[in-house]
Amino acid sequence: MKPRLILALVLLPLSATSWAQTSALPEWDKLTPQQREALVAPVRDRWNNAAPPQRERMLQHGQRWQDMTPEQRELARRGRHRFENMSPEQREQARALFAQMRQMTPAQRDALRERWEKMTPEQRQEWLKANPVKDVPPPALPR
Repeated sequence: MKPRLILALVLLPLSATSWAQTSALPEWDKLTPQQREALVAPVRDRWNNAAPPQRERMLQHGQRWQDMTPEQRELARRGRHRFENMSPEQREQARALFAQMRQMTPAQRDALRERWEKMTPEQRQEWLKANPVKDVPPPALPR
């Protein structure tokens, strides 16, 4: 390998590490008014364009987020990423399962989970037809 290439490969991780450490963003109180506005404007626009039931849901989600521990927030982030990476069919299945499980006891949820894992794709489709999602709008994906 050429000496310059070797040097570049050695220095690249070091420069990335030092850049990440020096580019730490400040706490909220230290942000400029322009930076705060850039962060808040999209939420304000979503709120203003939302119907009252959606506003209520947004408020509840915000309050629930505040009550979560850092570990619970990380689990929620992972779940959101997993949902975003699903196919439309998988999302439909997830919504239907969630709507059903929301009304079940923990023991019933565990039983459904076990049954679901053993089902064939055809059996899952039959289950979805028998258990359609009712009047529950799909969650909005981040833009």
